[in-house]
Amino acid sequence: MGETVLVLGGGIGGVVAASRLRRLLAREHRVVLVEREADHLFQPSLLWLMLGWRTPDQIRRPIARLARRGIEVVRGSVERIDPARRMVVVNGKKQTVDFLVIALGAELAPEAIPGLAQAGHNLYSLAGAQALSAAREKFQRGRIVVLVSAMPFKCPAAPYEAAMLLADDCCRRGVRAAVSIDVYTPEPGPMPVAGPEVSKQVRQMVESKGIAYHPEHSVTQVDAGKKHITFANGASAEFDLLVYVPPHRAPPVVKEAGLVGPSGWVTVDRATLATSFAGVFAIGDVTGIPLAIGKPLPKAGVFAHGQAEVVARNIAAEINAAPASARFLGHGECFLETGAGRAGMGSGNFYAEPAPQVALRPPGRLLHLGKLLYEKYWLYRWF
Repeated sequence: MGETVLVLGGGIGGVVAASRLRRLLAREHRVVLVEREADHLFQPSLLWLMLGWRTPDQIRRPIARLARRGIEVVRGSVERIDPARRMVVVNGKKQTVDFLVIALGAELAPEAIPGLAQAGHNLYSLAGAQALSAAREKFQRGRIVVLVSAMPFKCPAAPYEAAMLLADDCCRRGVRAAVSIDVYTPEPGPMPVAGPEVSKQVRQMVESKGIAYHPEHSVTQVDAGKKHITFANGASAEFDLLVYVPPHRAPPVVKEAGLVGPSGWVTVDRATLATSFAGVFAIGDVTGIPLAIGKPLPKAGVFAHGQAEVVARNIAAEINAAPASARFLGHGECFLETGAGRAGMGSGNFYAEPAPQVALRPPGRLLHLGKLLYEKYWLYRWF
């Protein structure tokens, strides 16, 4: 009799895990994927949608297409998880399974900062990026603020890419001289987990575009009417157009299941992504993995993808009575869009000790082309 693997979440990690499992397992075994949304959205392309270079349909695909690969797709919300019994309630229906992969991601919580949602545009949501695109087209003069509202947040390069791309857009539209752009963040520097040298290089890229950078500014509230931001350090800022990265948190259903550790995220073995419950794994943004430097592994699609591959291979090995030997080693890379048709790339070993070993390739047209091609590859390869 076959076994059942249930994957919760249809983001990068969930899609890769379910697809790999389906290829590795005989058809007598079931692979079920649960996703609340109808479509998988390729999040990295929201930056291009913000600029009007993409439409929503160009960067999303129906989750239902995975059924063509033999994956059972269930559209619905996860209402309860009992990890000890490997039991999940979806749409009011209980299901007990042999293996459970939690890939529910980070929940975006703009409401956690008073006034934030009413005052600006959420860079990390489809609706927010669409609204920002419309606002950007009309923006002729004034101050743009790119605000990181809390840590940790996924895609550590995204706010810096957004600021540089918006500067480039203002240049193309001939209004750059009338527009100032500022980045405010609680971070000590851009992408701090990548190390001081990479952080310094990214800051130099940002400032070379005439963008002012304000580290160690934690927002406490935003006044949408007065277009005013208040920070915990006593500083304040005015804006005419606000672009924000919202606070992130683990989904409540994961907290209620007792899976969340002191970090506020799901605790896992950093090599196998196993939780403390037998047969239960968690991957991607929902996890909190401490590094040797005391900071967590960044939340990024490249890590979710790599973790999904490891978990799929180990579950398949266990079902097939083979050694479960796959290990996630902490390697990753990401593109860094800088505008003017150029991109850099940060890559390295984040599990290295005593500190992550990460290098930044300087911006060039070939890396921008690489990012374009990767978008096409991802949407074609997995859907």
